Amino acid sequence: MKKLNTVFLAVAALVLFSNAVTAQEYRFDPPWNTPPESEVQFTVPGVDNVPDLFGDINDPQLVVFFAGNQFMVIDELIAAFKKEHPQYQRVFAETLPPGILAKQIATGSIVIGNLRITLKPDVYTAGKSRIDQTPEWFSKTSLYARNKLAILVQKGNPKKVKGLKDLGNKTLRISMPNPDFEGIGKRIEEAYVKAGGEQLKIAVMETKLKDKTTFLTQIHHRQSPMRILYDQSDAAPVWYSEAHYQQMIGHPVAMIEIPEKENIHAQYIAGQLKNAPHPQAAKDFMDFLVSPQASAIYKKFGFDLP
Repeated sequence: MKKLNTVFLAVAALVLFSNAVTAQEYRFDPPWNTPPESEVQFTVPGVDNVPDLFGDINDPQLVVFFAGNQFMVIDELIAAFKKEHPQYQRVFAETLPPGILAKQIATGSIVIGNLRITLKPDVYTAGKSRIDQTPEWFSKTSLYARNKLAILVQKGNPKKVKGLKDLGNKTLRISMPNPDFEGIGKRIEEAYVKAGGEQLKIAVMETKLKDKTTFLTQIHHRQSPMRILYDQSDAAPVWYSEAHYQQMIGHPVAMIEIPEKENIHAQYIAGQLKNAPHPQAAKDFMDFLVSPQASAIYKKFGFDLP
C-alpha cells in the first residue's frame, strides 16, 4: 500500500509539473485581442491559434489589410466603425507584415496552415514607402497615423540596456525584424547607422547573426514580444506602439525610449483599391480612418497623429 501511495504521489507530482510547464510555455501566447463572440471557442495555444486574422471571413461587407503592427487597435477601431456605420457588420481584417500583404494582393491568395484565403481587400494600409511602390493599385490614399522606434526589454531591464548602441554587445540576445520580410527591419538598420555608424549595423546584422545572438523574425509584432516574455531574447527594437501595448496589457516588459536624433519615424498610409469589391464601404472606411474618433483610438495605443 505504501508503495502504491508513493507511485500515486509521483504521478500526481508529474502531472502538476507538466501543467506548470504548459502554463509556462503558453501563458503569454496571443491572441492578445478579444476574440469575436461564438458558442464554440476553440483556440489552443501553440497548436490552433490564428491571431492575425480578425472577424468575418464569410461574405464580408468590408475587407481591410492592415500593416501588422496595428493589430492592437483592431478591436476598438472596428467596433467604432460598425457603430458609426451599422450597415457594415461583417468586417474581415488581416494584420500581417505589409510585404506579405502586398504579395497576397499581387498574387490573389495566401495560405496560412491549411487555410487558403482569396479575398480581395477594399483598403490596404502600410508605411509610405510600401504604398509608394504600387501607386497604380489605388484610387485614393490618406495619411492617418505616425510611429517611431523604441526598444522592448524584460521588466526591470536586467541587462541594463540604455540605447541602440548596446544592441551591438556580443552577449546581448537581440530579436530583430528580418528586412527581407518586414519594412521595419530596414528602418531599424537606418537607426543603427544614426546611433553607431555602419559598424553598429554590421555588428547586429552580420556578426551577431553569425554568432546566433541576433534572431531574425518573420512577424516581429508577435515574435519579438514573445521572445522577450519567454526569455529567449534580451532586447528587441520595435515600433513604440508595440512596446506601449505590451505594457498596457500588463505583460512583464519595459520600454527603452530612443532619442530623437537616433530615431526613425514612420507614416501610415491607407489606400483604397481601385478594384475594391465593396467600393462604398471602402470609401466610408477611408473617411473614418482620418476622423477624430479613429485618431483618438490610435493615440490611445501609442501612435502619433498626422
